[in-house]
Amino acid sequence: LRVIVVALLALAGLLVLWRFAPPVSTLMLARYVTGRPVVRDYVPFERIAPALVASVVMSEDAKFCRHRGVDWQALGEVLDDADEDGPSRGASTITMQVVKNLFLWPARSAIRKAFEIPLALVLDLVWPKRRIMEVYLNIAEWGPDGVFGAEAAARADFRRSAATLTHHQAALMAAALPNPILRRPAHPTRGQARHARRVMGRLADAGPWLDCLK
Repeated sequence: LRVIVVALLALAGLLVLWRFAPPVSTLMLARYVTGRPVVRDYVPFERIAPALVASVVMSEDAKFCRHRGVDWQALGEVLDDADEDGPSRGASTITMQVVKNLFLWPARSAIRKAFEIPLALVLDLVWPKRRIMEVYLNIAEWGPDGVFGAEAAARADFRRSAATLTHHQAALMAAALPNPILRRPAHPTRGQARHARRVMGRLADAGPWLDCLK
């Protein structure tokens, strides 16, 4: 019981601390501990191109402004489609990915999901949507060799800041997120380029889906 209480107090403390301070993800921490490089330049929400914010939402979690941390409809569809080997795809929202990156481990498992869902509900309750998105765009792994966050990725791939990304570059960066180790925004695969074009096609109608980030 004492261990559980300490863990909950530590979690509450981190939730308060990282509401205002630049957080460190578990992947980043693992790289620090093992002596591997971490490239990350934390930037506030206002210094990230709106095109990148819109591209990431439309690519990763179109209902980000509509749900309260968990997209129950998408989660139900995934569970309905699951076979004896488990779900063939995920239903993680951006909020759930922030929780995973900050507090949990990367390997997919039912145990991790059991922690991830309630933590996402709590995070959405205590953090504004803009803060959740800002943190996500600053801690997401975005390339090999320890590249984390939009600023480091934009400079590594396009030699410009995250604030000055074009719509096409932003869509390519969003399309890389599902597999950032193998997908490079500056050198997209055919599938990645195709996905980026689909994302760009959605941007014209993205406005109503981004109202919580204005």
